[in-house]
Amino acid sequence: MAEPEAWQPLSPHLQIYSPLINMVMSIIHRVTGAGLYLGTILFAWWLIALAGGPETYGIFREFAGSFVGRLVLFVFTFALVHHLLGGLRHFLWDSGRGFELKTIDLMSWATIIGSVCVTLLVWGVGYSVR
Repeated sequence: MAEPEAWQPLSPHLQIYSPLINMVMSIIHRVTGAGLYLGTILFAWWLIALAGGPETYGIFREFAGSFVGRLVLFVFTFALVHHLLGGLRHFLWDSGRGFELKTIDLMSWATIIGSVCVTLLVWGVGYSVR
């Protein structure tokens, strides 16, 4: 009887593939999508607090003004902007354009850099208006 072979993966995995920017962007797009789901709960809490009156809104405002609250709102802003820019990238692909490898890499870098810049811009404007 033949000896069973050692376990081998059926297809190449992380041992062979090195992460490319478009692979990383796909993962980040999925993570930000999940983050937006959780952020929607935060948005619903804000609306409920508004409808609940000054005391209820004060509880939300206290959380949103804390360090943790601002960090959560900052990450939510990044997720929103990143998901928007990633969606625009996918919209361009849906039109049949932008499939050259150089263009894919360029758009991936533009999405992440644009997400960071727009998030910082939104928060900078928010603090300057405040």
